Amino acid sequence: MFQRLFGRERNANRAITEALYAQIVAAARQIVFYSDWNVPDTPLGRFEMLSLHMFLFQHRLRGEEGVALEVAQVLIDEFFLDVEHSLRELGVGDVGVPKRMKRLAKMFYGRTAAYDDALERSDGDALAAALARNVRPDAGAWPQAVPLASYVIDAARQLAAQPSESILSGTVVFPVAKAQ
Repeated sequence: MFQRLFGRERNANRAITEALYAQIVAAARQIVFYSDWNVPDTPLGRFEMLSLHMFLFQHRLRGEEGVALEVAQVLIDEFFLDVEHSLRELGVGDVGVPKRMKRLAKMFYGRTAAYDDALERSDGDALAAALARNVRPDAGAWPQAVPLASYVIDAARQLAAQPSESILSGTVVFPVAKAQ
């Protein structure tokens, strides 16, 4: 009996985290990022946008306790499993995956620290500079970093306004990115 009860709870929790992860991925795949804001539509460009949205989600749950902490950890684990799976699909072999995963994890945490610092200081210019440095390091001047930074600030505000209960029941809403 206990196993059936806990098994159902585990499946319900899995459904919630899968729904949240799907919503994070959908937000990261908004066409405007790639078509109008010139985010490279490459594996690395998609990694950048997924990392950015995962950061926004984690930023929202920071300071929460209990189930929210567990959900945040499960989603980070899911994110890195997804990244690993993508590397394998791109043809990276078993020997190369750990090395690349270590590099991508370092990139993710470095970016999140820069984004977090800029958001905490409400510094849109620093956020735009960090986004340009990470998303388009080869572009020199990247004017689309400014609308992307505005999107990030708006997303952080919108996520902060969402009740934890709603998020923990499987619904997270990101703003719609609009061409400018």
